Amino acid sequence: MARKIKRVSFDPHKFLTTANHGRSLSEYQAGQVIFTQGEDADAVYYVTRGKVKVAVTSSQGREAVLGLLGPGDFFGEGCLIGQPLRLATATSMTEAQAMRIDKVEMNRILGAEPKFAEMFTAFLLTRNSRIEADLVDQLFNSSEKRLARTLLLLANFGKEGKQEPITTKISQETLATMIGTTRPRVNFFMNKFRKLGFIEYNGDLKIHSSLLSVILRD
Repeated sequence: MARKIKRVSFDPHKFLTTANHGRSLSEYQAGQVIFTQGEDADAVYYVTRGKVKVAVTSSQGREAVLGLLGPGDFFGEGCLIGQPLRLATATSMTEAQAMRIDKVEMNRILGAEPKFAEMFTAFLLTRNSRIEADLVDQLFNSSEKRLARTLLLLANFGKEGKQEPITTKISQETLATMIGTTRPRVNFFMNKFRKLGFIEYNGDLKIHSSLLSVILRD
């Protein structure tokens, strides 16, 4: 009687951190471009270490930051829905590592491995919820509240695990583009938050949970 061959359980983490057919793992220096707006969209990326900024630049040279990504985040997935060219530029903000997954391989694994498809879908749904919250924030909240919310999100407030200092150097210009205001306004509110004890500067930027009071007040 022929013995059944036991199928090895698929490990999404191993898949996303091990280079193999259709997958390549690359290191990036701070400030290095991963892909550029307008170039061919032919792969999905997964951040394994460090921080990545995704931004769009207008024909007039103005930049709009779409997101700051960290370990566990995918980006560049527009290629999966027929997007021929990149709509944004991805740049490493720190020393970073990312897995590049060819579009063909990404489509194959999504169809072949339900566990991976479930993980990827959960990521997309979570990010979609975040985008909706960002839109509401832009439409109805003041720039002060938008800045407070952005800082809390960058410090992982409300996520599982310990809230961490923001060690990545994020300029006030970048914060301004993220919340849709000017750098002087960001500078004003950052100084205000520091005087009130909501944040600290000590090499790194430390965010206290008391900053939540800015969002909750009427």
